[in-house]
Amino acid sequence: MSEVDGTVPAGVGTIVVGQFPLTSGDWIAPHSHTHHQLAWTRTGVLGVAVDDAYWVLPPTRALWLPAGVVHRTGATRDAVLIGLYLDPARCALDWDRPTPVGVDGLLAHLFVHLARTDLAADARLRAEAVVLDLLNPLPALPIDVPYPVDARVGSVADTLLADPADPRGLDAHARAVGVSRRTMTRLFVQDTGMSFDRWRTHVRLQAALPLLAEGQPVARVAHAVGYATPSAFLAAFRRTVGTSPSRYLTGDPHTDTVRGHR
Repeated sequence: MSEVDGTVPAGVGTIVVGQFPLTSGDWIAPHSHTHHQLAWTRTGVLGVAVDDAYWVLPPTRALWLPAGVVHRTGATRDAVLIGLYLDPARCALDWDRPTPVGVDGLLAHLFVHLARTDLAADARLRAEAVVLDLLNPLPALPIDVPYPVDARVGSVADTLLADPADPRGLDAHARAVGVSRRTMTRLFVQDTGMSFDRWRTHVRLQAALPLLAEGQPVARVAHAVGYATPSAFLAAFRRTVGTSPSRYLTGDPHTDTVRGHR
């Protein structure tokens, strides 16, 4: 089976499983599947991109990808992608858009259980039924970073994507590419649907999530992506995503602490 070309292996029941080692920084080329997919990793941190939307998946989260949705998958830390493929003709779930789900200890155990090649058909079918009962969507939104079309805006975007902590404001970036602040303001909204400040916030949060998922302290992460204080970073995160980083990553409504900030 090849994750790259979207081929899904044959198997008994509704769910079949594939496993794919990924090295940190590796991204699988855009592809889609004939089956719905749940993307998950036991260790490391996955990233999944669908168009301009981006999800970060530590072991506490998986992402439902409907059949036919073109996506890219990568790893921010060495990981093994566990792909659970669900036959649309036999699956009771019909979520029509990418949807994150929380993965607790039981669901993680079932994912690993279904990856076994020596599992009897009746045992597999029982496990599948439990998996489908346990899939609960999480409310957190993906972080969108639309890439601009205009070359001048693209130059600014590339600078910020390479260094989200770049402290320069819109005036300085506009001067660097030879346009006025007014023109750059208009072009950013025209090309991305966002103001410069909002787009830069999304870039910073997207860069922060893999670091937080790896367990780095929030103070270090905040500084790495351009925030002067952890409080400023956490406020921007809640304002943009609608929840705290801990809740976003774990899916636990009662979790609200991040390492290094309590």
